[in-house]
Amino acid sequence: MDGYSGITALVTGASKGLGEAYARELARRGARPVLVARSGDALRRVADAIREEYGVEAAAEAVDLAAPDGVSRLIAELDRRGRTIDLLVNNAGAGTVGPFLDSSLTRHVDSVGLNVVALMSLCHQLGGRMVARGSGGIINVASTAAFQSMPYQASYAATKAFVLSFTEALAEEFRGAGVRVMAAHPGATATGFFDGTSATMKPAFTDAPGRVAARTLDAFAKGAVNAYPGRASFRATTWAARVLPRTTATRLTARLNRAMGFDRAHDLDAPVAPPRS
Repeated sequence: MDGYSGITALVTGASKGLGEAYARELARRGARPVLVARSGDALRRVADAIREEYGVEAAAEAVDLAAPDGVSRLIAELDRRGRTIDLLVNNAGAGTVGPFLDSSLTRHVDSVGLNVVALMSLCHQLGGRMVARGSGGIINVASTAAFQSMPYQASYAATKAFVLSFTEALAEEFRGAGVRVMAAHPGATATGFFDGTSATMKPAFTDAPGRVAARTLDAFAKGAVNAYPGRASFRATTWAARVLPRTTATRLTARLNRAMGFDRAHDLDAPVAPPRS
């Protein structure tokens, strides 16, 4: 897995944003991407564009991975089409922004289903096949949010902390089996992550998805277990939680998120909750 030419790579959340960037960068390096997301029309447009631009095979599989049978349906379709996955890029993710109680419980639970359960299921299903044949690779997209608790993004950061811990453990378990596992920790990236909410990202403080994707794949090719494909300042934010008391790190993060207005953020399709005394 030092190179990408000729491999088949499955990328989740590939209809837009960072997932689309991973699929495009893999195709640019000669891989055959299998794109997975809920939105079939958008997914097929991306696959068509990749085939036209890079001249490689690109497949689209429209599946809701957060559904209880989502992963099993995807695996069954891969088997039906005779596709062997050499590289799994677990990129699909979702999360809420704003006070925990101001978002519906369903939104929080759904994000756990996608960010944790679906990711773990794909690692088990496809990772098991990779170990059995002695070759393959897994990239789990976590976040710099994985390294500390994040008030006003509480459940999202918690799911990414799971991804960090889980990925490091798998990397050690699979060591020597011919299968490499890496966690990628981008910082704020210019995607549609906050679409549907009142929160916004400041363009000056976000990285371009294409740059993040390229640096992630570079790091994986070099054998990293953890990659920090964003700007250096984003990686620096992960250091505080390693040296400061956890309570202090949490309070500093809360102060930063309040400065960004996340304590007032809410879903646009939900009523604004009244202030709590």
